[in-house]
Amino acid sequence: MLGFVEKLTLTPGEMAKEDVAGLRDEGFTDRDILDIVEVAAYYAYVNRIADGLGVAIEPWLGDD
Repeated sequence: MLGFVEKLTLTPGEMAKEDVAGLRDEGFTDRDILDIVEVAAYYAYVNRIADGLGVAIEPWLGDD
């Protein structure tokens, strides 16, 4: 699953049916796969909005 999300995040244009099939082979349901994609996409979306608007990191989060 993490490899799938990494590929989706770094090289989304390279995603293929085989990537989804790989998750199914590991026992993920179609609903699970939808949830995985939605969470990864939402996280990327929100980060790009924050970065685009120059939103600062909360001080309590630190620089790590």
